[in-house]
Amino acid sequence: MKQIRIADTTLCREDKTFSFKERLEIIRQLEKLKCDVIELPEIKNAKTDILLVRTAASFVKNSVISVAAGTTEESIDNAALALDKASKARIRIEVPTSPVGMEYFMHKKPDKMLEWVKFAVTKALEKCSDVEFCAFDATRAEPEFLKEIINIAVEAGAKTVSVCDSAAGMLPDDFANFAKSVCDIANIPVGVACSDKNGIASAQAIMAVRNGVSMVKTSVGGENVPLESFLGMIKNCGDNYGFSSGVNYTEIHRIISQIGWIAEGTKTDKSLTTSTKVEEESIRLDAKDDITAVAAAVAKLGFDLSDEDNKRVHEEVCRVAEKKTVGAKELDAIVATVALQVPDSYKLENYVINNGNIISASAQITLSKEGKTLQGIAIGDGPIDAAFVAIEQIIGHRYELDDFQIQSVTEGKEAVGSALVKLRYAGKLYSGNGISTDIIGASIRAYISAVNKIVYDEHNS
Repeated sequence: MKQIRIADTTLCREDKTFSFKERLEIIRQLEKLKCDVIELPEIKNAKTDILLVRTAASFVKNSVISVAAGTTEESIDNAALALDKASKARIRIEVPTSPVGMEYFMHKKPDKMLEWVKFAVTKALEKCSDVEFCAFDATRAEPEFLKEIINIAVEAGAKTVSVCDSAAGMLPDDFANFAKSVCDIANIPVGVACSDKNGIASAQAIMAVRNGVSMVKTSVGGENVPLESFLGMIKNCGDNYGFSSGVNYTEIHRIISQIGWIAEGTKTDKSLTTSTKVEEESIRLDAKDDITAVAAAVAKLGFDLSDEDNKRVHEEVCRVAEKKTVGAKELDAIVATVALQVPDSYKLENYVINNGNIISASAQITLSKEGKTLQGIAIGDGPIDAAFVAIEQIIGHRYELDDFQIQSVTEGKEAVGSALVKLRYAGKLYSGNGISTDIIGASIRAYISAVNKIVYDEHNS
């Protein structure tokens, strides 16, 4: 039985911009699905993108984390730096191979492109033992040039070669024959990426697999081979044609629906939505619930958190539950607020706010850092302004407040409020979320969350 390796490219979609938290959650879901390879785009922002990959590496143990190397020496170095903690790391050298693509995107003639590929693969291999060479727009490349550039990549040490039908210009049979010719040239594992512009990408990919290809690049949404339909094809046809994959088939619909909800903002399966709604309605947590009960409720919402994140969520549930029962909406807000975060440099111990129409608003804030108790007292234009000034007094720095939003998560007298704070520091935005039945408390927690991200970034830069 031939094993088809699945390399998911959802996070490389050019039509979507994902937040830091959304990218981590998609990576968690792909790891849970047991995708063989999780592909990430080139490192654009050295601080945040490297932090993202390193954070993902802390919980991704089964899938290969693959990062695109870009087109400069520095971008190759950044890819290697981001992957230095990954259990299974891969660097991708991606280049256009059609005459127009080479000239337009990289401003290189064929001979210079050959030199670059040899250099890039060699350099990447010095820093990472697994390097993949990807030939974009390969079906429109000159056949002799494509053969030469693949040979150079293989000779330089590439462990996998992938070819892309970026233009969707071939029918399945023709693409399968093209893929076979690449397999004959490379003599190492070959992967394919097929554009679904014509709705036949899955057919192209499965025919290529029958002709020797061992890896298929998929995505949830976008123009690559649709992940769910391709996995369905493997499941339904695999026994008859002698191929399979190692994905977790029992959770395909739930996981892909979760990723689709993050990527598109809509659930893709009505029956799943109904089932999920019933499960969410059954969530009722109070301060007596232990960490196991809270983790089970979190799982009902579709999250797969680490032990550390489950501990944080449990602590926050206990805090909120002192004033009201925690349902699905509150729990979802808690997960968004305290899970998938950077380590806490500052922790809120307590706060006292004084406010009225005949006195100036004042705040007394107590934080802890590395076991030390720190206190700030300040007067402000309002209770929230006073609280922020008191925090700034403690940390010894005043940050530019770029945005501040508050909203209600639930309804009623005991509604849980959510606050969003965005701080600008060194030309970069840092956002923090906080929730509480007290909107001032939610705002304080959001501010501290943003500050912790700044401190973490400074420490790791």
